[in-house]
Amino acid sequence: MKKIPLVIATGNAHKAKEIAAILPEWCEVHTLKEYPDAPEAAETGRTFAENAKQKAECLSAYLPEALVIADDSGLCVDALNGYPGVISARYAGEHGDDMANNRKLLRELAAMPGEQPHTARFVCVISLAQGGKELGSFPGVVEGSITLNPRGTNGFGYDPLFIPTGYKVTTAEMRPQDKDAISHRGRALAGLTAFLSAMEE
Repeated sequence: MKKIPLVIATGNAHKAKEIAAILPEWCEVHTLKEYPDAPEAAETGRTFAENAKQKAECLSAYLPEALVIADDSGLCVDALNGYPGVISARYAGEHGDDMANNRKLLRELAAMPGEQPHTARFVCVISLAQGGKELGSFPGVVEGSITLNPRGTNGFGYDPLFIPTGYKVTTAEMRPQDKDAISHRGRALAGLTAFLSAMEE
């Protein structure tokens, strides 16, 4: 299969690396590092799908010939009515401060009455766009629970706190390839991969 160039609309190096590792080898991945003057999307959506669409359409309007993918993802905790949700990356205020976000989540859950562990899910939506218009949207979800005792050094974000259903380890304790096989992002990218493959047939 011929190479399909894809530009990932993210400035998050961890996320870009993970996406590139999950995509098949026939995807030729480019990142925002190659486009330092690219505009930033507003990310004013109320859902992961809306924000992913905004990011993909914004960058693809700037690069009209390119196929652009954008990821919006986060952690939804039932005891917190679905928060941090779409504000997962900036839950504690500063965008991308993983340690502060984890500390805030742990403080809030420690003060919550009720049974533990707290059920939660990682949600991801991948948007594919070209010429400023979305071509497809691909969701992925993995159910699990939150541990109040962070464990593991792999991954990023809330990985040290999240235990997928059926496992006894956090996603930060998993080998990257094992996490990718069951993760919300891996599942969303599987849908994208099937779509891209069909486009080339």
